[in-house]
Amino acid sequence: MRLAHDNGGRSPAAEADRLDGLSLPAWTYRSQRFFDLEREAVFRPSWQLVCHVNDVPAAGDYHRFDFLGESIVTVRGRDGAVASFHNVCRHRAARLLDGDRGNCGGRITCPYHAWTYGLDGKLIGVPRRASFGEVDWAAHHLASVEQEIYLGFVFVRLADDGGLSVAEMMAPYTDQLAPYRFEELVPQGRVTLRPREVNWKNVADNYGDGLHINIAHPGLTRLFGKSYGLEAMPHADKMWGDLQDAPSRNWSERLYQKLLPEVPHLPADRQRHWMYVKLWPNVAFDIYPDQVDFMQFVPVSPTETVIREIAYVLPGDERREMRAARYLNWRINRQVNAEDTDLIARVQAGMGSSSYTTGPLSDDEVCLRSFARRMRTAIPEACLEREPA
Repeated sequence: MRLAHDNGGRSPAAEADRLDGLSLPAWTYRSQRFFDLEREAVFRPSWQLVCHVNDVPAAGDYHRFDFLGESIVTVRGRDGAVASFHNVCRHRAARLLDGDRGNCGGRITCPYHAWTYGLDGKLIGVPRRASFGEVDWAAHHLASVEQEIYLGFVFVRLADDGGLSVAEMMAPYTDQLAPYRFEELVPQGRVTLRPREVNWKNVADNYGDGLHINIAHPGLTRLFGKSYGLEAMPHADKMWGDLQDAPSRNWSERLYQKLLPEVPHLPADRQRHWMYVKLWPNVAFDIYPDQVDFMQFVPVSPTETVIREIAYVLPGDERREMRAARYLNWRINRQVNAEDTDLIARVQAGMGSSSYTTGPLSDDEVCLRSFARRMRTAIPEACLEREPA
């Protein structure tokens, strides 16, 4: 159900441009009705990251991703191909595979009635098949999910609205990502899920907000000095900073500066460079010389989000300095995450105040402006200052 909206005859894009200097209205950060619109207009047509192909290296390996009430599994087939399916039996809708990851052997068998599927999703076994009468069994293979593999990462989307591919959306940055050899990355540890009692847009806003760095993140300020920058492209944003030579007074940061070794495959200007790339609407890569992390802001409800993340590294580099740098990177960013957790909680609380509707955006807040424009174009109701009765 759409909310009533009078835009004075302007197109959604024109209306979004008219409001370019304003943040999204507070009600969109807490409304169930708006959240329902986001599910259909923003998230079902969006590309979501499931895993890296090296998370499923052997036949039968699978990775599971639950999103918007859907359960999706990415599986490595006997032929080496990686495919993604709805994790739902075609007989009585039972969930097929449990856990975040695992190996199902050479086939996928439903634990309810033992309907069995090959790793390619084809139905290969039905107990008491004759008792079903005339059935088009070919129509009961596992339901596939649209999939794209971009630089080794497996993306899926639930609905194709004719939008761009991941490669097309990320095109402005593909050449910049090439030296990091994304295709060769392997997971370091397991996926971590961090629940937050905030709207997903609150997390996305904070990720692309550059004005708070020098105020709320003293550690990043010590590391980057005045080098922090950001830019917004139509479908992806980039933030970056360069490690300063002046030793930090914090021991974790100072040791990271000192111990981070030269990375032979990176050009000189990337040896001390941190880069962050965010793909519309809710997937982000934190790219360091020593590792690559991904973050995903998974919406649960209007005021609940799960931050899904894992680190990836290039195999074979077990230098002591590199191992130490990765540990120190984790320590530094654990503190940054704690600071951001406090910030987004403050904002979410304020979004419930009757005193706040929208706020002005600086010309420097290019990522927030771009994000708000995309939201208003996708959902014209986001142009309304207050939620209609």
